[in-house]
Amino acid sequence: QVQLVESGGGLVQTGGSLRLSCSASGRTLSDYVMGWFRQAPGKEREFVASISRNGGTTDYADSVKDRFSISRDNAKNTVYLQMNNLKPEDTAVYYCATSHLYGNTLYRDTGRYANWGQGTQVTVSS
Repeated sequence: QVQLVESGGGLVQTGGSLRLSCSASGRTLSDYVMGWFRQAPGKEREFVASISRNGGTTDYADSVKDRFSISRDNAKNTVYLQMNNLKPEDTAVYYCATSHLYGNTLYRDTGRYANWGQGTQVTVSS
């Protein structure tokens, strides 16, 4: 079982930047495709970005493409989400998640992800 802890959230003005981190324990993250998701109040959890096990392939939701960047440092067992040019509609709790062990497909469906962190709040003021 892998445990995930997100950090780096906070309050930022429109146009600002934040870098989220997702650290793991219990198992090496290089065994998993990783994803970032977010959930705003009253809305369903939605896909933000995913990254392959070696970091060579990424996928982004259209709403964040060209503003957000997902990366990973497998030596540090950590995945990152760099968020630039933030907008008020980016306000949400952000979660990282692992896909299934040894999987290679980048999914957007939350049901394809097995382990989740507790989330970190990102608030963008207008």
